[in-house]
Amino acid sequence: MSEDIDWDPVRELASRVEAGEALVLTPHVRELLLRTARQVGILESDAQVAVQEVGTATALLREARGRIRDGSIRLNITEMRARDLERAGDKAGARKLLKDLLAVERVPLYREQVELSLENLD
Repeated sequence: MSEDIDWDPVRELASRVEAGEALVLTPHVRELLLRTARQVGILESDAQVAVQEVGTATALLREARGRIRDGSIRLNITEMRARDLERAGDKAGARKLLKDLLAVERVPLYREQVELSLENLD
C-alpha cells in the first residue's frame, strides 16, 4: 500500500462513540472516516454518502472498525495455523488456509499480508 496506515485515531473515535459520545461530523472526522473507509475496502461512493449524516457516518465508523478488528484476528489466527502446518511439513494445507482467507478478506493491507505469506511458502 502506498499510504501510511494509522488506525489508532479511528479506533479511539469508535471507542468514544460506543461509550456514548455523540459523533460530530467535523471536516477532520469526515476525512478520517473517508480515509479509513478507503483503507478497509469500503467503496468511496458509499463512504461519501455515509459521511453526510451522523447516523450513517456512525454505521460507517462501526463497519470500518469491525473490518480492522475482525480482519486482524482472522489474519493472526490463520497465519499462526499456516506456520504450524508448514513446520509440520504440510505446505499444501498451509497454502489452502491462506488462500481461503484471501477469498474472504476485504481489507487491502491484510490481503497484501496474506499474499506475502503465500509467496513465502513457495
